[in-house]
Amino acid sequence: MEDLLEQLGCHGWPASDIFGIHLAAEEAIVNAIIHGNKLDPEKTVRVACVVSAAVARIEVTDAGPGFDPTSIPDCTLEDRLEVPSGRGVMLMRSFMTRIEYSPKGNSVVLEKRRDSEAD
Repeated sequence: MEDLLEQLGCHGWPASDIFGIHLAAEEAIVNAIIHGNKLDPEKTVRVACVVSAAVARIEVTDAGPGFDPTSIPDCTLEDRLEVPSGRGVMLMRSFMTRIEYSPKGNSVVLEKRRDSEAD
């Protein structure tokens, strides 16, 4: 994670974008460890990052069976406000320009475009 933050700084990303990218990447990694790999120390999580002045792209892949991202309920609905799950995905969606899951559902690509209006 430190390398990602360093590269964002080297490419002159604004502090607000660095914060959002860091938070989204951290959520994706934590989800992969907890939900994907079920905290199994024998399973790995692969993280690949590409950073330029225009785009930050992070791919997180776990060794789990995958999931259907459309099955995650909206955590902003009245009956879900007290439920702690689902907020990480909402945060990733709000901070990143694009999020794409693999068909299997065990890999996610997080992308932030610097020229995005979604800041």
